Amino acid sequence: MFAAILDTCVLWPSLQRDFLLSMAVEGLYRPLWSEAILAELHEHEIEKLVDRGMDHSLATLRASHLIDQMRTHFDDALVTGWEPLEGTYGLNDPDDEHVVAAAVVGGAGVIVTDNLRDIAPDRVPSQVQVVTAAQFAADTVDVDPLRAVAALRQISGRSANPSRSVNDLVALLASRYGMDEAAEILQAHLVE
Repeated sequence: MFAAILDTCVLWPSLQRDFLLSMAVEGLYRPLWSEAILAELHEHEIEKLVDRGMDHSLATLRASHLIDQMRTHFDDALVTGWEPLEGTYGLNDPDDEHVVAAAVVGGAGVIVTDNLRDIAPDRVPSQVQVVTAAQFAADTVDVDPLRAVAALRQISGRSANPSRSVNDLVALLASRYGMDEAAEILQAHLVE
């Protein structure tokens, strides 16, 4: 199955993360990450929740629960043994070397990141593509739009406070995350 490293920056936005991971649950691709990515996500999730007014200890529990759920539902996603390659790619930001190293060791065909400035495609080995979350969503939805719609139906079924229809979710993916191309493909296959 096609594998993709999901960088922290594409996992941080809640709905975007839910959509990307729900498509993986539907079998459209295999997500990959490293301990470094999960640690960054944990830290940033706490900050996000605290910024939204949540108590720090509750935010920490919530962030830990998120990481535990990711580990549980994607028990084959963790890439290990990437550390020896860290620092060998000459990226603009050496702190992002772990993402490329994990992609190479994990056999990912793509790195999904919105940080193209620091993870420049010309610095990544040729067997690994670097794409934005919006482009990855469009490419993945295009593989099997009906399974992508099924992923959205699962998200819709879980949504509460506020509840969101599949059409609402498609509109949010386009307006919040620039997933216009994916939204267009999804709309063509929606029958609500």
